[in-house]
Amino acid sequence: MLVTRPREDAESLVAALNERGHRVVVEPLLTIVPRSAVDWPQGHAAAQALLITSANGLRAFAGLDTRRKLPVYAVGDASAAAARAAGFDKVTSAAGDVEDLARCVRDALRPQDGPLLHPAASKRAGDLKGLLEAAGFRVLRAILYDSQAVSRLSPELRQALTSELIDVATFFSPRTAASFASLVAEAGLDGACRRAVALCLSDAVAQQVSGLPWRSIAVAARPDQDALLVRLDALAQSGE
Repeated sequence: MLVTRPREDAESLVAALNERGHRVVVEPLLTIVPRSAVDWPQGHAAAQALLITSANGLRAFAGLDTRRKLPVYAVGDASAAAARAAGFDKVTSAAGDVEDLARCVRDALRPQDGPLLHPAASKRAGDLKGLLEAAGFRVLRAILYDSQAVSRLSPELRQALTSELIDVATFFSPRTAASFASLVAEAGLDGACRRAVALCLSDAVAQQVSGLPWRSIAVAARPDQDALLVRLDALAQSGE
C-alpha cells in the first residue's frame, strides 16, 4: 500500500492499514510548512466561526491563536476530530467536500452575525470563499502555512514501483495526485503502475491520475478516510 499524504495527516491511515495487515510505504508528496510571520486579515478578531478545510489549517490556527470558543465548521470528520483534539468543543463536520461545507454553513449561520475565518494554505483547493460570498457572507482567508510539493520520488519508492511491489496507491487530494502523476512520468515509471490500483478520495482526485496505466481506478463513495477504507476492503474481498 502506498500512502502519499503529508506526514502530519498520514498517521491514522497508516494505523488503519497496518491493522488490516497491509504493508505500507509512506511517501509524502507534500510537506507542510507553517508560516513564522502571519498577516492576519482585517476583522479576523470579530469572526463568528472558523471554516476548516484541512486538519493542517486547524493545527496552524491552534498554534497561533488561543480562541477555543469559536464554533468550527469542518469539511470532514478528520478535520473535525483535529479541532476537538485541539480543544474546540463546538465542532460541526460537513462530512463531505467544500460544497457540502458551504451548504452546512449557509444552513447554520447568518451573514449579519460576523465574518467567517478560514485558516488555509497559500494554494487554494476549491472555492469556499466564492460559494459563501455568493450567499452574502464575508470570508476572511488567513494564510497560515504552505504546502510544498516534493521535487522527485524517493529512491525507496522508485525501487518499489520498479519491482512492482505496490498493489494499491492511495490519493487524498487533486494536488497530491497530480504531483504523483508528474513525478512518475518524469522518472519514466509510468508502466510500473500497470499492476496497481489507484484508490482515490473523489472523482476530482481520480481525474489527476487517470492518464497513468493503472490496473484500475477506484473511488471512495464519500470523500473521507472511512469511506476510502471501506472501498479498500471491498477491493481486497473481490480480489480486484
